[in-house]
Amino acid sequence: MYKKIIPYINCENELPVNIINEAVQYDIGGADELFVYNYSKDEASREEFLGVVKELTKQIDIPVIIGCFVKRFEDVKKALYTGASYVVVKNSICNDDNVIKEATDRFGKDKIIVEIEDYKDSYNQDLMDHFLEIGVYACILKHVELSKDFMEIIDASKLPIIIRDSLSRNDILSLMEPQNIIGVSTNYYKNKDMFKAKRSLKAQSIDVNTFDSSMDFHEFKLNSDGLIPAIVQDYKTSEVLMMAYMDEEAYHKTIETGKMTYHSRSRNELWVKGDTSGHYQYVKSLSIDCDKDTILAKVAQVGPACHTGSRSCFFNELVKKEYDDTNPLTVFQDVYDVIMDRKKNPKEGSYTNYLFDKGIDKILKKCGEEATEIIIAAKNPDAEELKYEISDFLYHMMVLMAECNLDWSDIVKELAHRR
Repeated sequence: MYKKIIPYINCENELPVNIINEAVQYDIGGADELFVYNYSKDEASREEFLGVVKELTKQIDIPVIIGCFVKRFEDVKKALYTGASYVVVKNSICNDDNVIKEATDRFGKDKIIVEIEDYKDSYNQDLMDHFLEIGVYACILKHVELSKDFMEIIDASKLPIIIRDSLSRNDILSLMEPQNIIGVSTNYYKNKDMFKAKRSLKAQSIDVNTFDSSMDFHEFKLNSDGLIPAIVQDYKTSEVLMMAYMDEEAYHKTIETGKMTYHSRSRNELWVKGDTSGHYQYVKSLSIDCDKDTILAKVAQVGPACHTGSRSCFFNELVKKEYDDTNPLTVFQDVYDVIMDRKKNPKEGSYTNYLFDKGIDKILKKCGEEATEIIIAAKNPDAEELKYEISDFLYHMMVLMAECNLDWSDIVKELAHRR
């Protein structure tokens, strides 16, 4: 298992937009996970923080570790419902085994991380074994001193350790070396090149998560100019965005930086997409076709891909035959978008606005009625009626989602966790 660089963000008294922007930069900059925390006891502050994390998890792909004030199982549940992958429980705030046990029984033994602040007094092998027994996934230790005695405890521990340190001494190598340390959480890499740091660690035999090509560039089939075409897709929608060419230097630069880099044929030079426009393409995956003569890049695209300002370069239609291009994966989102538009921009005579005006009780009543209609229709031998009832139920369910400030990304992410 590779060692992780886990940036942390102290969210106390920080503007939500700044938190989210910083999180996005860490995500595209090479972080393996992100630790965000606000341990305020104030209920209003906690709710605001949970709302920010919920929005944040929609905008980044790396796992999120959330640290918040936890005293009860309900606090853990609320934290995980933001979409976070792990919840940090401070040992100094909550040392109730029942809370952790209930959380691990409900959500699994890979969700709870315990943070120990006074590790010199509290950290010992018996405590680590106890945490492991009640289902704790890992332990965070702050500002450690890697003494011989401490390293012996680390080496003996069966519980994975995350070291939290500002790295003011920039000694990440010594923190990464012990076997049971799975990552370092730090704010040291804010506005720094994490890909460069990872390459340095890898050169010193630390197993970190970097881009590594499974094939040598010389195995590719190039055109007469020594170039290979790269087709670029949006990694979520699979929309084709553009096509450009790579030479060996551009390919290795892409692997090294995580940003799509090409060879400009017109200027005969290296071209990092976005350096001029700001419309960078951050690599999610690179594949090659069966003939090894075309690369497929799936990317996170910032802004439009085309120099004309169009989302995609492929917008000039040449020939088209009418066909049904209904995509079941986008229909739900399209309908939901219409419902949200009605909520934001009410339309006279709209049934959707009628439901919003009546409020949550009316919406719940309709969901219940439509669920009952599904049960009745399912008993009939003909499935025709059933499809209408399911469609009615799904529509009303989406109205309920909109009323409760949920969207499809919330649902899909939760379902993905259950696979």
